[in-house]
Amino acid sequence: MIHLSRWKVILLVLSLAFGVLFAYPNLLSPAQRAALPGWLPKNTLNLGLDLQGGSYLLLEVDVAEMRAKRIVNTTEDARLTLREARIATTGFVPDDRGVVVSVADPAQMDAALTALRVLAQPDSSGVAERQVTRLSGNRIRLAFTDQAINGMGATAVDQSIEVVRRRIDSLGTREPSITRQGATRIVVQAPGESDPAQLERVIGQTAQLTFQMVDETASVESAVAGIVPPDAELLYDAEGLPYVVKRRVLVSGENLTSARVGSDETGRTAIDFRFDGIGSRRFGETTAANIGKQFAIILDGRVISAPTIQSAITGGSGQITGNYSIQSASEFVNLLNGGALPAPLNVIERRTVTAELGADAVAAGGISTAIGFFIIVAFMLLAYGFLFGGISVIGLLLNGLLIIAAMSLTQATLTLPGIAGLILTFAVAVDANVLIYERMRDEARAGRSVIASLDAGFNKAMGTIVDANLTTLVAALIMFAFGAGPVRGFAWTLTIGVFTSMLSAVLVAQVGLAWWLKVAKPKKLPIAE
Repeated sequence: MIHLSRWKVILLVLSLAFGVLFAYPNLLSPAQRAALPGWLPKNTLNLGLDLQGGSYLLLEVDVAEMRAKRIVNTTEDARLTLREARIATTGFVPDDRGVVVSVADPAQMDAALTALRVLAQPDSSGVAERQVTRLSGNRIRLAFTDQAINGMGATAVDQSIEVVRRRIDSLGTREPSITRQGATRIVVQAPGESDPAQLERVIGQTAQLTFQMVDETASVESAVAGIVPPDAELLYDAEGLPYVVKRRVLVSGENLTSARVGSDETGRTAIDFRFDGIGSRRFGETTAANIGKQFAIILDGRVISAPTIQSAITGGSGQITGNYSIQSASEFVNLLNGGALPAPLNVIERRTVTAELGADAVAAGGISTAIGFFIIVAFMLLAYGFLFGGISVIGLLLNGLLIIAAMSLTQATLTLPGIAGLILTFAVAVDANVLIYERMRDEARAGRSVIASLDAGFNKAMGTIVDANLTTLVAALIMFAFGAGPVRGFAWTLTIGVFTSMLSAVLVAQVGLAWWLKVAKPKKLPIAE
């Protein structure tokens, strides 16, 4: 193992080139990085919230509100299904799991059961979310299963995390940290976000876009007085104008494939949108069957537009007009493209980390890293001399260079705990050298030759080094899988450090000592005394 192998020298040179190439952009200003040729890497270390400042939000998913909305949808599904089957009913009574339907004619009970069971069919995965139960007194219960009820919370949180991530990405925030906390909470850390109010506004809006017909047969005055048809609801626009709108959703934002800022024929700012195949078909059929009637475009329970259908719209695209500024239209488009939240998000806690605090953290982290590094360097030089200790220091420098390069390449977020992981990585790296050198020392003191001592040092210590790094790697992966926020930052830095330290500590020592042995041809080992 102590021979000066060509492949080891090539690997060491390639490692050094990789480190310099991907770590070098961190030394340049933004303008200098922008001026670099396109084929050169330009990514730099991505600092976390605690190092560069930003916004922190603790959000809670309103699972109860989502369940209530699902139950309302189930009620409307049951109402529409029985109406299309021409089955008369006397009432729909929602409860905490579904809806109880009262059938007017006992002779139609079997037909009603058959019609409602269509709504309880299993999905593509073979799982049925709803079940139909016959009750006494000509009543039928259409309700969610226990599995569906219990899974709504977890599903809502998972979907909310993805929607929040897309919305934050639309703001241009680099490497946001979005993690689950507990059963229904989400922690959002947006490094570098200077406007926490905008972040909260964009994240918190449900952005549930629906297209529903206006009930032109209902009296708006009666609805305002509290008399609303059972299949309709009273909604208002931004100016407080009331509308009676059919509950049935014709097309929803789930069918949108794209939205962008555009302009109408008068040059005013508008939102252009396009549906997918299913949405296009539904939109075309609805507009063809309701020419001359109004339909409402509703965002989060507020009517944003209620145009009259002039002709069938079969192209799958449309336009929303209104008094939009460029900024409000852009936010609207970002919300639509990011998708709708499955449930409202309530802000439990909000914090802003200023840039000054981040600069203090960077300075403190840099000082602690430098102190830790120099302590390790002093120990190695004092314990093993300038030759063996100096080789270890070179390995340490290469290790740090590779860590910075790897984190810049992967755009991993460096946090204050990540700096602690960096310091720990330096200690683990020199630990490998200590094991190798001590084994060499023991072999030399036992009377073995220099070459035999060097070979034994690498051969007999390698098993211990691999075991130690494997246990560190397993611990880091466990922290990364089950931790959140700063814990994951620490674990990620430690994981990268395990691989780089194995490469730098062992390879640099092998190449350096092999070169020394070839040039100096020593008669005894310097560290044996």
